[in-house]
Amino acid sequence: MGKMTVYHGGYTAIQTPEIIIGRNTKDFGPGFYCTIIREQAERWAKRYQTPVVSSYTVRLNTELNILEFREMTEEWLDFIIDCRNHVAHNYDIVIGAMANDQIYNFIADYIDGIITRDQFWALAQFKYPTHQINFCTPAALKCLTYVTSEEVSKA
Repeated sequence: MGKMTVYHGGYTAIQTPEIIIGRNTKDFGPGFYCTIIREQAERWAKRYQTPVVSSYTVRLNTELNILEFREMTEEWLDFIIDCRNHVAHNYDIVIGAMANDQIYNFIADYIDGIITRDQFWALAQFKYPTHQINFCTPAALKCLTYVTSEEVSKA
């Protein structure tokens, strides 16, 4: 598999990525999240006082257990619901669209029975494309090579 560039938005430069197991549940479970869309990484970073985007080259190891969602599907939705409910998975890397805050609200409404699955899909329209790669295991992190970091404007 060829090399690609990915970006991580945060509050500091991260030269040595680590698996993050935070209080908040994430779409694809605990891990180190990146994206191929630099503007998205900048949006992630702008949540912090000092917004920093770190970039990496990545060559995916095809021997790893990789799950890729090429589009938002029933399987994608069910996987996110499981991860947000702390159901563990055995993937090293998970790739797919991101359930942004608006989409997550629709997911919560679906889980709570407020809307149907069909209503979820009718509402789940992104205003801009999203993408995320979650490096879920130490073996997955070995695919990343740090390139650089830079502070970005909050404007």
